[in-house]
Amino acid sequence: MGRGPGRPTSASVVATDETTDLDGARSPAGEVHAWVPGTNQTVCGLALSRERLLRFSHVPWAEVQPATGTHADAVTSLCPRCAAGMGARRGEKRWKRVDPRP
Repeated sequence: MGRGPGRPTSASVVATDETTDLDGARSPAGEVHAWVPGTNQTVCGLALSRERLLRFSHVPWAEVQPATGTHADAVTSLCPRCAAGMGARRGEKRWKRVDPRP
C-alpha cells in the first residue's frame, strides 16, 4: 500500500485578479491560492478553470505572504486552507496563556 502525495514543498500562486506595474510585469491581486504547476487545481482543491483563477507561475507562494512578500501589495486575502496545506502553522504555537488561573 503506497502513500499518497505528501504536502507540497514549493508552490506558485493563482489569484482572482492581477495588477501590472510600470514595466508591465504582472502580479497577483485579490484572493490568492497556492498552486503546484502541472496540476489543474489549487492546494485546497479548487479547480482553476471553474473558479477562473489566473496563474502566476513566476511568483512563489512565499512572495505573497503579508509579512515578508514582495508581491503582497495588492493581495487582499490568503486562502487559509492553502496556507495550512503549505505548512503555515508548522512549528508555531497557536495560542499563548498570558494570565493563567490560580
